[in-house]
Amino acid sequence: MPLRFARALVVILATLPFNSPIVSQESKADPAVSGWPATARDDVVETQVEDLLRRMTLEEKIGQLNLVSHGPPLKWNEISEGRIGALLNFNAAGDIARAQALARQSRLGIPPLFGLDVLHGFRTQFPIPLGEAAAFNPERSREAAAWAAREASHIGVQWTFAPMADLSRDIRWGRIVEGFGEDPHLGAVLTAARVEGFRQGGLATAVKHFAGYGAPQGGRDYDASSIPPAELRDLYLPPFRAAFAAGSVSVMAAFTALNGVPVTANSWLLEKVLRDEIGFDGFVTSDWAGIHELLGHGVAATEAEAARKALLAGVDMDMMGELYIQHIPDEVRAGRVPIEAVDEAARRVLRVKFRLGLFDRPDADPAHVDAVFPSAEARAASRAVARETLVLLHNRGDVLPIGPDVRRIAVIGPLADAPRDQLGPHAARAHASDSVTILEGIKWRARSSGIAVSYHAACDRLCSRDDGFAEALEAARQADLVIAVFGEPETLSGEAASRAHLGLNGRQPAILRALAELGKPMALVLVAGRPLILDDLAETIPAILMAWYPGTEGGSAVADVLFGDVTPSGKLPVSWPRSVGQIPIYYNRLPSGRPTLENNRFTLNYIDEAVTPLFPFGYGLGYSRFEYLGSSIADTMLTPSDTLAVTVTLRNAGARPGQEVVQLYIRDPVASRSRPLRELKAFRKVALQAGEQRSVVLSVPVRDLGFHRDDGTYVVEAGAIQLFVGGSSLAEPIGQITITKELQLPPGARQIAGSEPTTTAR
Repeated sequence: MPLRFARALVVILATLPFNSPIVSQESKADPAVSGWPATARDDVVETQVEDLLRRMTLEEKIGQLNLVSHGPPLKWNEISEGRIGALLNFNAAGDIARAQALARQSRLGIPPLFGLDVLHGFRTQFPIPLGEAAAFNPERSREAAAWAAREASHIGVQWTFAPMADLSRDIRWGRIVEGFGEDPHLGAVLTAARVEGFRQGGLATAVKHFAGYGAPQGGRDYDASSIPPAELRDLYLPPFRAAFAAGSVSVMAAFTALNGVPVTANSWLLEKVLRDEIGFDGFVTSDWAGIHELLGHGVAATEAEAARKALLAGVDMDMMGELYIQHIPDEVRAGRVPIEAVDEAARRVLRVKFRLGLFDRPDADPAHVDAVFPSAEARAASRAVARETLVLLHNRGDVLPIGPDVRRIAVIGPLADAPRDQLGPHAARAHASDSVTILEGIKWRARSSGIAVSYHAACDRLCSRDDGFAEALEAARQADLVIAVFGEPETLSGEAASRAHLGLNGRQPAILRALAELGKPMALVLVAGRPLILDDLAETIPAILMAWYPGTEGGSAVADVLFGDVTPSGKLPVSWPRSVGQIPIYYNRLPSGRPTLENNRFTLNYIDEAVTPLFPFGYGLGYSRFEYLGSSIADTMLTPSDTLAVTVTLRNAGARPGQEVVQLYIRDPVASRSRPLRELKAFRKVALQAGEQRSVVLSVPVRDLGFHRDDGTYVVEAGAIQLFVGGSSLAEPIGQITITKELQLPPGARQIAGSEPTTTAR
């Protein structure tokens, strides 16, 4: 008989408000469930898990560890046999309902968990995560994730393989598009916000890819990473800690090897660091066939050995490998895998299923379809988020916003009318027909002002041919303003899209130079998943707007900014290099004993390129001008139990309303190990009317000003900490504080709850 549990208890245990309305921007995740500390209701969960485990056969336990995708090799009868614990790539309510009905026919009726890659939208697409990071606004991140979750959960999806918390300093890596850039603090804040948003909208999360996946050698996807333990804990793990504190129930292990050991066989990382130090008690899933890839890594000779090593290392669920279900029963019977290891993996999976309330949740409604999206409300949200992600890089001569003297606009470039490209990679159930293209957005807005718009693609998507360039050039000659829309088609970005050459591909540079030589007012809108190498175009084109992949309402948002209906407020979440040879380039590098000196080649320099980025981290222009009128430090003598508080007076000295991201950086100038030249520790996005002035308080717990040693010890050393405040990582110094006492915490002392902030300004 299928297993049935008391409905009242299961309802109490549910920690995700599935099918709940989108919450207001002021709401936060319930701290009582963040990280799921040991509480009475968790005691009930543990009782139910243990009761169920006692009734399960070995094969049923291992079935809970088997994650299979829709399509081959899925055998539907295995669901009713209790041999599948989770399913992915189910994106239709009818299929989900069918699988749920089969699961109820199994001996114990354990419900499967349904997962899907919902990264930056389900049907309605929001800007890609790297673009979302440019908003420097956790409320927007929370809002975007909540909408994506609401749409996905409508058809029965329960679990997303997101957010990607991988910090990356190498824009050659195509998957940088899925993350939040190069900074651990920004990454932690936005990762937590996305987990909270997904939960509010109805999806559990599998934060990925634990850990170091964003640092592959040469920027090559799937290549190995080498990260010293202290650097791993200080830079690469904070976003994961923040995800767990915000309530992520699972984590995906990276494909790759870390410091010579593939993550799916890395017990140091998955047991000592993840379980013991961080205190994570959810479950670990492999990436797609990641356990089988242990053979390719050269650490397993057979599939059975790969399955054994992965399970004993702490990988609880086998995604699309079917190695656990095929080999672990024999490994247990042969004594090579203790039954306790199987029990613990099954326990972790079942614990999550109880916490999510899966045993009591009704089946998916087959009548629910994604065609009801995008709704007007979802479109409005997508447009609002996209507006804040656009980064104005140059605006010489105030080409933007479009002024009243412009009566004819020539829109040039294939990405202006590319509805699929502007959605970006990993777009779930998106339909290109849902998109408002950049061309459409410009036309609709221009029509309201009586402005004529002509359009010429000038070349194909990849600009391998420029058969239409002559006509495009003639249209540009006749126009008062040229808006060129070029960049990186979405096929050149995302997973398996590492690039050795990051310039504008094909004939794009030649076309843009020819347009610039006309001497017309000109704005370049870049559509791409990462910064691109602009070479001389950065100096020859007067206005440049980075649009990323802006999503379903990207065209409307871009038009809003071009015409000045909205002032751009995006800031770069990654340093923008001048040339590929500078990569990896990042603002928070360590100091050198030979700091850069002009005209001295025996200092930190290149002999053929500047050592500085083209545009620094945190940089972005607007149509307003913000003045930092002064800063004050509440208390300069602090202990690790205190909070650093900095008050900044900001004034909008421009003629338009706008938003500025006030950024607080620190530097520990003398420590027991070299510390970065700058570290972002707090930021706040502030909206001011023209002429308005406001005081902004940025707060940081002093215990967050420390660092790790290689043995995992966390230390806040006594001594001076320098402070910097401004609108980018080039922020000006405002003074320093003195930490009067040292704090040392052994490995594991910084547990999940409260380990990373979810808000950075008070």
